[in-house]
Amino acid sequence: MHTVAIRSGRLAALRPLAPFFCLYVTFGATLGFLSGGAPLILRARGLDLAAVGLLQLINLPVGLTFLWAALLDRVRLPFLGHRLGWIVAAQGATVALLAVLSLGEHWPLPALLALAIATCACVATMDIALEALVVETVPAERRAYVASAKLCGASLGGILGVGVLVGSYDALGWPLALLACAGLDALCLLPILTYPEARLRGAGGLPERWSGAFERLRVLTGRIAALGAYFAAAYLVGGPNTLALLDLGVPLGRVGFLTGSVLPAVNLAMALMAGGLAARFGTVRLIGLGGIGVLAAGGLMAAACLLRSDGLAVTATVLNFVFGGFLGVPVFNMIYRWAEGPRPATDYALLFGAAFFAAMPLRVAAPALAGWAGWPGYFAATLPLYAAALAWLALTVVRTLRADRAEGRGVSR
Repeated sequence: MHTVAIRSGRLAALRPLAPFFCLYVTFGATLGFLSGGAPLILRARGLDLAAVGLLQLINLPVGLTFLWAALLDRVRLPFLGHRLGWIVAAQGATVALLAVLSLGEHWPLPALLALAIATCACVATMDIALEALVVETVPAERRAYVASAKLCGASLGGILGVGVLVGSYDALGWPLALLACAGLDALCLLPILTYPEARLRGAGGLPERWSGAFERLRVLTGRIAALGAYFAAAYLVGGPNTLALLDLGVPLGRVGFLTGSVLPAVNLAMALMAGGLAARFGTVRLIGLGGIGVLAAGGLMAAACLLRSDGLAVTATVLNFVFGGFLGVPVFNMIYRWAEGPRPATDYALLFGAAFFAAMPLRVAAPALAGWAGWPGYFAATLPLYAAALAWLALTVVRTLRADRAEGRGVSR
C-alpha cells in the first residue's frame, strides 16, 4: 500500500509536466527532421565544409523571435487563453506547412528552404508562447522540473525526427516522412488544450523589479551577451564533432546513429538527472561541473584528431553529449528566472533568441574555420574560448542569485 501511494504521488507530480513534455517532443522532432540530417548527408556526398555551415540558416528563426515576441505579449487571439491561443495557432501553422512540404519532393531547393525556414518560425513562435506560459503559471521552485521535461521532450523528439524519420527515410520516402512529422505535431498538441492557464496565472510569482525601461534593457543586455557567448562557445567546442567524425573515416550510418539516437538519448537521461540535482544543489555548481566535463571532452577530441583515432573521437563526442546535456537544465532554469519581467514572451525571446542569433555567425563559420585550421588546431583553439564564456555565464548567474537573496526572493533557483 505504501509503495502504491508513493507511485501515485509521483504520477500526480509528473502529470502537470506532460503538456510541456509533449510540445517539446514536436519541437525536437520537427527541427531535427528539417535540419538535423541534411548536413551529414550532404557532407557525405562531398559538399564542402563552408557550404555545410550555411544549412544552419534553417534554424535562423529561433534566433529572431525577439522581432515578433512583443506581438505575443500584447495581442490576445480570440480563442482559448492568452498563451494557449498563440500555442495552438503556431502549432497549427506548423502542421499545415509540413503538409505542404510533403508535396514538394521535387521542388527547387530555394522553395523547400524557404518553407523549412517558415516552418521553423512557427515552431519558434510556439516555443516562446510556451515559455511565457511557464513563467506566468509555474512557481519558481518547480521550473527546474519543467526545464527537465522540456529537454527530455526535445531529446525524444530528436530521436523520432532524426533517428526514426531520417533513419527510415529510404523506406518512408519524402511524403510519408513529412506527414508523419505533421501527425506527431498535431497529436502532441492535445494535452495542452486542457491546461488551466486562467486559474494558474500569477503562480509564477511577482515580476522582477526594474527601476525603469533603461535599467531593464541594461540588465537584459548583459545577460543576453553572457548567454550569446556561451551558446557560441558551446557550439564551437562540440557542434562540429560529427563532421570531424566523418572526416576521420567514421561511416555515415554510425555518425547518423550517434546524432539521431545516442545524442538525444543521452540528453534525455541527463535532463532527467539534472532536474532534481538543480533543485537540490543549485545552478552554479551544476554549470561548473558540466563545463569542466565539456572542456575535458574538447581536449580529448583535439587529441583524437591529432592522432587520427576514430575510436577516441567517438568517445570524446559521446562525453560532450553527456556534459552538454547536463548543462541544459541549469541554463534554461536561469533563462526562466531572467524572463520574469512584465512581458515574459519578449524577455524570453530576447534572452534565448537574441543570444542564439548572436552566436549564429560562428555557427555558420565553424566548419570553414575547421577546414582552414585543421581539426586538431580548431578544437584546441575552442577550449580557452569556452572556458572564458562559461566563467562569464557563471558570474552572471552568481550576481542574480545574490540579488535574489538581497530582495528575499529565495535562493532555490
